[in-house]
Amino acid sequence: MDIIGAMSFTWNDFFSTLGTKSYWSRLQAKVFDAYSKGVCYPPQEKMYAAFDACPVDKVKVVVLGQDPYPNPGQAMGLSFSVPTGVPLPPSLRNIYQEIENEGFGFMDKNSGDLTYLAEQGVLLLNSYLSVMAGAPASHAWPEYEEFAHDVLRFLSSLSQPIVFMFWGSFAKKYAPFATNPEHLKLFANHPSPLSANRGGWFGCGHFKAANDYLIAHGSAPIDWCNSLLKL
Repeated sequence: MDIIGAMSFTWNDFFSTLGTKSYWSRLQAKVFDAYSKGVCYPPQEKMYAAFDACPVDKVKVVVLGQDPYPNPGQAMGLSFSVPTGVPLPPSLRNIYQEIENEGFGFMDKNSGDLTYLAEQGVLLLNSYLSVMAGAPASHAWPEYEEFAHDVLRFLSSLSQPIVFMFWGSFAKKYAPFATNPEHLKLFANHPSPLSANRGGWFGCGHFKAANDYLIAHGSAPIDWCNSLLKL
C-alpha cells in the first residue's frame, strides 16, 4: 500500500479520481433521477457536507453510519447529526450518553448538531449519502458501496493518525477496506436502542480510546463534549 502525506491531497483530488470509474457516472445518474422524481434527504446541496466540514489533512476520526435520517428536518449530511432544535434521535441520544459515561462532560441534549466534531477532524460519513423520504435504506445502491470502499481506501493511504469507528454489523463489513496497520480500528454494537440495550455499546470506551491513540501519535485529542459543562 502506498502511503501519502495528507497535506498533498484534498477531497477535490480524491473526487477527481472517480471520473475514471464506471460506477461514479451511474451513481450520479441515480442521484439525479431520485431527487428529480421525489423528496429525498438530505437536501441535495448537503449530500457531501461531511467532506466539506472535514478537510483531508484534518481527518482524525472516521464514524461510519449507514444512510441519512429519512424524516423531514433531520438529515444534514453528517452521520448521526441533526440540526439544533430537532429532538435527538435514539441512536444519537445513546452516543451522547456514552460520551458522558466516559467522563467528557454533560452533553447539551438540546443540540444534536455534530458540526463541532467535524470541525475538529471527525469525518461523519454515511455509506449511502441519500435516502428517499420515509424509506430507510431506499438508496442502498451498489454504487454507493463502491464509493464508500474508495473513501476508506483513500483514507487508509494517508500517513496521519486516524481512528475508524465501526458500530454495528453494517459498519463492520467495511472494516476490511481500512487497511493501514498504523491506523486504529474500533468495533462496537450499534448505538440504536435495539442493539445498545443488548450490550456492546455502553461501556465500549471508543471516545477515550480514540483520544488515547491520537495523543500517543502526537495529535491533539477530540473534545467530544458539546457543552461547557466539562467533567
